[in-house]
Amino acid sequence: MASEVSYCLSWRVAVEANNARGWRIVPSQCVRYVENYMLGGQYSSDVDAVVDQMASYLEGVAVEDGEKDAWILDVDDTCLSNLPYYRERHFGGEPFDSASYKNWVMRGVCPAIPAVLGIYEKLIERRFHVFLVTGRDEELLGACTAENLAAQGFVGHQKLIMRSRAHRGHGAVPFKSAIRRQLVAEGYRIRGNVGDQWSDLLGDCVGDRTFKIPNPMYFVP
Repeated sequence: MASEVSYCLSWRVAVEANNARGWRIVPSQCVRYVENYMLGGQYSSDVDAVVDQMASYLEGVAVEDGEKDAWILDVDDTCLSNLPYYRERHFGGEPFDSASYKNWVMRGVCPAIPAVLGIYEKLIERRFHVFLVTGRDEELLGACTAENLAAQGFVGHQKLIMRSRAHRGHGAVPFKSAIRRQLVAEGYRIRGNVGDQWSDLLGDCVGDRTFKIPNPMYFVP
């Protein structure tokens, strides 16, 4: 048992360091470990630690009058949590099912991740231009996503940007890179970029600082 826990801890560190890539499901021997991590308090503590680093960085970033100082935040498992859904999917121990996931999202009941909501509110208070950028399909999930975000307190952002028809079939890195390039072309300076996947934080125009929210339940290329 001790060796299994040690292996699963090392596997999770490899995921967070982006050394483990392209995995489709949580290793079977690590499902219980991921469950304990997500529900036992360590996940929340790790998210708090990331947000503390964001807050520390934010103290040294001034918003210049007339400047377009921007932050980008991912939505799924960055702003809104899919943990209730993944509890029913053995915490990533089952293959991804797009149909059941879309049905879950369309319910519009994803809860906010409290620590991220707190730093989001500080960004809005500081008058940063906040963009929420998600790979969710705009045509199918646009309305329920906007309503879910608003209901959970994510209000006041500059824009919610979702995957349009033009970006269907594109991986997360090229899709989000294209969005960031467009924002930079419009004169925005990306001061911070936050996501739970490395594909949120890699590519072009990633910003002055990136912050990775932990997520050992799934991998998005």
